[in-house]
Amino acid sequence: MSHVVPVPATPSVPVVGAQLGDTFPVHRIYCVGRNYVDHAIEMGHSGREAPFFFMKPADAVLPVAEGTLGQMHYPSVTKDLHHEVELVVAIGRGGRNIPAASALEHVYGYAVGLDMTRRDLQGEAKKQGRPWCSGKGFDESAPIGPVRPAAQCNVGAATRIELKVNDSVRQHSVIGKLIWSIPEIIEQLSALWELAPGDLIFTGTPEGVAAVVAGDTLSAQVDGVGSLQVRLVAR
Repeated sequence: MSHVVPVPATPSVPVVGAQLGDTFPVHRIYCVGRNYVDHAIEMGHSGREAPFFFMKPADAVLPVAEGTLGQMHYPSVTKDLHHEVELVVAIGRGGRNIPAASALEHVYGYAVGLDMTRRDLQGEAKKQGRPWCSGKGFDESAPIGPVRPAAQCNVGAATRIELKVNDSVRQHSVIGKLIWSIPEIIEQLSALWELAPGDLIFTGTPEGVAAVVAGDTLSAQVDGVGSLQVRLVAR
Protein backbone atom coordinates (compact mmCIF):
# COMPACT_ATOMS: atom_id res chain seq x y z
CA MET A 1 0.00 0.00 0.00
CA SER A 2 1.25 3.45 -0.83
CA HIS A 3 0.19 6.88 0.38
CA VAL A 4 -1.14 9.70 -1.76
CA VAL A 5 0.90 12.34 0.10
CA PRO A 6 4.30 12.12 1.83
CA VAL A 7 4.16 10.40 5.24
CA PRO A 8 4.80 12.97 7.99
CA ALA A 9 7.83 12.41 10.17
CA THR A 10 7.15 11.13 13.70
CA PRO A 11 7.85 13.87 16.25
CA SER A 12 10.40 12.71 18.81
CA VAL A 13 12.41 13.86 21.81
CA PRO A 14 16.02 12.98 22.69
CA VAL A 15 16.58 10.53 25.57
CA VAL A 16 19.34 10.95 28.14
CA GLY A 17 21.82 8.08 27.93
CA ALA A 18 20.23 6.46 24.87
CA GLN A 19 22.27 5.10 22.00
CA LEU A 20 23.11 7.65 19.34
CA GLY A 21 19.99 8.38 17.31
CA ASP A 22 17.55 6.73 19.71
CA THR A 23 14.65 9.01 20.65
CA PHE A 24 11.29 8.97 22.41
CA PRO A 25 8.55 9.02 19.70
CA VAL A 26 5.65 11.30 20.57
CA HIS A 27 2.14 9.86 20.24
CA ARG A 28 -0.07 12.44 21.98
CA ILE A 29 0.47 15.44 24.25
CA TYR A 30 -1.91 15.74 27.21
CA CYS A 31 -1.87 18.79 29.48
CA VAL A 32 -3.39 19.22 32.94
CA GLY A 33 -5.04 22.58 33.61
CA ARG A 34 -4.69 24.54 36.85
CA ASN A 35 -2.85 21.86 38.84
CA TYR A 36 -1.08 24.09 41.38
CA VAL A 37 -3.23 25.92 43.94
CA ASP A 38 -1.46 29.27 43.66
CA HIS A 39 -1.61 29.18 39.87
CA ALA A 40 -5.33 28.36 40.04
CA ILE A 41 -5.78 31.40 42.30
CA GLU A 42 -3.85 33.72 39.97
CA MET A 43 -6.09 32.52 37.13
CA GLY A 44 -9.22 33.34 39.16
CA HIS A 45 -9.99 29.93 40.64
CA SER A 46 -9.41 28.15 43.94
CA GLY A 47 -9.73 24.78 45.64
CA ARG A 48 -9.11 21.23 44.48
CA GLU A 49 -11.45 21.13 41.53
CA ALA A 50 -11.76 17.96 39.49
CA PRO A 51 -8.82 17.67 37.05
CA PHE A 52 -9.37 18.74 33.49
CA PHE A 53 -7.26 18.20 30.41
CA PHE A 54 -6.51 19.69 27.03
CA MET A 55 -4.26 18.50 24.22
CA LYS A 56 -1.59 19.78 21.89
CA PRO A 57 -0.67 18.23 18.54
CA ALA A 58 2.25 15.80 18.75
CA ASP A 59 4.24 17.97 16.36
CA ALA A 60 3.91 20.97 18.66
CA VAL A 61 6.98 19.63 20.49
CA LEU A 62 10.14 21.68 20.13
CA PRO A 63 12.94 19.37 21.32
CA VAL A 64 16.01 21.09 22.78
CA ALA A 65 19.15 19.15 23.67
CA GLU A 66 20.33 19.69 27.23
CA GLY A 67 23.10 22.25 27.47
CA THR A 68 22.10 23.94 24.22
CA LEU A 69 20.04 27.05 23.52
CA GLY A 70 16.95 26.30 21.44
CA GLN A 71 15.04 28.82 19.40
CA MET A 72 11.28 29.27 19.43
CA HIS A 73 9.62 31.59 16.95
CA TYR A 74 7.32 34.16 18.52
CA PRO A 75 3.92 32.93 17.29
CA SER A 76 1.62 34.84 14.97
CA VAL A 77 -1.69 36.49 15.88
CA THR A 78 -0.81 37.24 19.51
CA LYS A 79 0.47 40.12 21.59
CA ASP A 80 0.41 38.25 24.90
CA LEU A 81 2.56 35.09 24.86
CA HIS A 82 2.92 33.49 28.32
CA HIS A 83 5.37 30.94 29.73
CA GLU A 84 4.29 27.94 31.84
CA VAL A 85 7.04 25.64 33.13
CA GLU A 86 5.99 22.02 33.76
CA LEU A 87 7.24 18.59 34.74
CA VAL A 88 6.52 16.28 31.81
CA VAL A 89 5.75 12.58 32.23
CA ALA A 90 6.71 10.26 29.36
CA ILE A 91 4.54 7.14 29.13
CA GLY A 92 6.32 3.91 28.28
CA ARG A 93 3.50 1.40 28.76
CA GLY A 94 -0.08 2.20 27.89
CA GLY A 95 -3.43 1.06 29.19
CA ARG A 96 -6.99 1.92 30.17
CA ASN A 97 -8.32 2.55 33.67
CA ILE A 98 -4.89 2.40 35.24
CA PRO A 99 -5.16 2.52 39.06
CA ALA A 100 -3.10 5.19 40.81
CA ALA A 101 -1.42 2.47 42.89
CA SER A 102 0.32 1.04 39.82
CA ALA A 103 0.44 4.15 37.63
CA LEU A 104 4.18 4.78 37.99
CA GLU A 105 4.84 1.37 36.41
CA HIS A 106 3.64 2.93 33.15
CA VAL A 107 6.13 5.83 33.27
CA TYR A 108 9.20 5.61 31.04
CA GLY A 109 10.74 8.85 32.23
CA TYR A 110 10.47 12.56 32.85
CA ALA A 111 11.43 15.83 31.18
CA VAL A 112 11.10 19.56 31.73
CA GLY A 113 8.80 21.36 29.32
CA LEU A 114 7.12 24.68 28.58
CA ASP A 115 3.40 25.00 27.85
CA MET A 116 3.59 28.22 25.84
CA THR A 117 0.25 30.00 25.66
CA ARG A 118 -1.21 32.73 23.44
CA ARG A 119 -3.04 34.13 26.48
CA ASP A 120 -5.05 36.72 24.58
CA LEU A 121 -6.43 34.09 22.21
CA GLN A 122 -7.11 31.69 25.08
CA GLY A 123 -8.87 34.42 27.05
CA GLU A 124 -11.11 35.32 24.13
CA ALA A 125 -11.96 31.65 23.57
CA LYS A 126 -12.88 31.28 27.26
CA LYS A 127 -15.21 34.29 27.12
CA GLN A 128 -16.99 32.87 24.10
CA GLY A 129 -17.10 29.29 25.39
CA ARG A 130 -14.94 28.07 22.53
CA PRO A 131 -12.05 25.53 22.45
CA TRP A 132 -8.57 26.67 23.46
CA CYS A 133 -6.77 25.19 20.45
CA SER A 134 -5.58 28.50 19.01
CA GLY A 135 -4.26 29.57 22.42
CA LYS A 136 -2.57 26.32 23.38
CA GLY A 137 -1.96 24.08 20.35
CA PHE A 138 0.05 26.19 17.96
CA ASP A 139 3.38 25.31 16.29
CA GLU A 140 6.36 25.05 18.68
CA SER A 141 4.04 25.54 21.69
CA ALA A 142 5.66 22.69 23.64
CA PRO A 143 9.43 23.20 24.00
CA ILE A 144 10.88 20.22 25.85
CA GLY A 145 14.23 19.02 27.11
CA PRO A 146 15.48 15.43 26.82
CA VAL A 147 13.53 12.62 28.47
CA ARG A 148 15.43 11.09 31.37
CA PRO A 149 14.52 7.47 32.25
CA ALA A 150 12.57 7.22 35.51
CA ALA A 151 15.24 5.03 37.12
CA GLN A 152 17.70 7.92 36.76
CA CYS A 153 15.32 10.48 38.30
CA ASN A 154 14.35 11.19 41.88
CA VAL A 155 11.00 12.92 41.51
CA GLY A 156 9.32 13.51 44.87
CA ALA A 157 7.44 16.09 46.91
CA ALA A 158 10.55 18.21 47.44
CA THR A 159 11.63 18.21 43.78
CA ARG A 160 12.17 21.83 42.75
CA ILE A 161 10.72 23.30 39.55
CA GLU A 162 11.82 26.74 38.36
CA LEU A 163 11.72 29.10 35.40
CA LYS A 164 13.91 32.13 34.81
CA VAL A 165 13.42 34.75 32.13
CA ASN A 166 16.64 36.59 31.31
CA ASP A 167 18.16 35.29 34.59
CA SER A 168 15.25 36.62 36.69
CA VAL A 169 13.17 33.99 38.53
CA ARG A 170 9.53 34.04 37.38
CA GLN A 171 8.22 30.66 38.58
CA HIS A 172 9.41 28.58 41.53
CA SER A 173 7.75 25.72 43.37
CA VAL A 174 8.04 22.04 44.29
CA ILE A 175 6.32 19.01 42.78
CA GLY A 176 4.67 18.28 46.13
CA LYS A 177 2.39 21.27 45.51
CA LEU A 178 0.65 19.56 42.60
CA ILE A 179 -3.07 19.44 43.38
CA TRP A 180 -3.37 16.10 41.55
CA SER A 181 -0.31 13.86 41.87
CA ILE A 182 1.30 12.08 38.94
CA PRO A 183 -0.35 8.71 39.77
CA GLU A 184 -3.74 10.42 40.13
CA ILE A 185 -3.28 12.21 36.80
CA ILE A 186 -2.48 8.94 35.04
CA GLU A 187 -5.50 7.28 36.65
CA GLN A 188 -7.85 10.08 35.54
CA LEU A 189 -6.40 10.35 32.03
CA SER A 190 -6.53 6.61 31.38
CA ALA A 191 -10.21 6.59 32.31
CA LEU A 192 -10.86 9.09 29.50
CA TRP A 193 -8.40 7.87 26.85
CA GLU A 194 -6.37 4.73 26.36
CA LEU A 195 -2.83 5.82 27.11
CA ALA A 196 -0.13 4.60 24.74
CA PRO A 197 3.66 4.39 24.66
CA GLY A 198 4.90 7.76 23.41
CA ASP A 199 2.31 9.86 25.24
CA LEU A 200 3.59 12.98 27.02
CA ILE A 201 1.74 14.46 29.99
CA PHE A 202 2.41 18.09 30.92
CA THR A 203 1.45 18.00 34.60
CA GLY A 204 0.63 21.65 35.32
CA THR A 205 2.43 24.90 36.07
CA PRO A 206 3.12 26.81 39.30
CA GLU A 207 2.16 30.41 39.90
CA GLY A 208 4.08 33.25 38.25
CA VAL A 209 3.02 32.87 34.62
CA ALA A 210 3.62 36.07 32.69
CA ALA A 211 4.28 37.50 29.25
CA VAL A 212 7.50 37.15 27.26
CA VAL A 213 8.67 38.89 24.11
CA ALA A 214 11.03 38.22 21.23
CA GLY A 215 14.61 38.38 22.48
CA ASP A 216 13.82 36.86 25.90
CA THR A 217 15.68 33.75 27.05
CA LEU A 218 13.72 31.20 29.10
CA SER A 219 15.66 28.83 31.38
CA ALA A 220 13.67 26.00 32.94
CA GLN A 221 14.85 23.45 35.50
CA VAL A 222 13.39 20.44 37.30
CA ASP A 223 15.90 19.10 39.82
CA GLY A 224 17.04 15.57 39.06
CA VAL A 225 15.26 15.60 35.70
CA GLY A 226 16.90 18.18 33.49
CA SER A 227 17.03 21.70 32.15
CA LEU A 228 15.79 23.57 29.11
CA GLN A 229 16.88 26.84 27.54
CA VAL A 230 14.94 28.58 24.77
CA ARG A 231 15.31 31.99 23.17
CA LEU A 232 12.28 33.64 21.59
CA VAL A 233 13.01 34.96 18.12
CA ALA A 234 10.94 37.02 15.73
CA ARG A 235 9.87 35.38 12.48
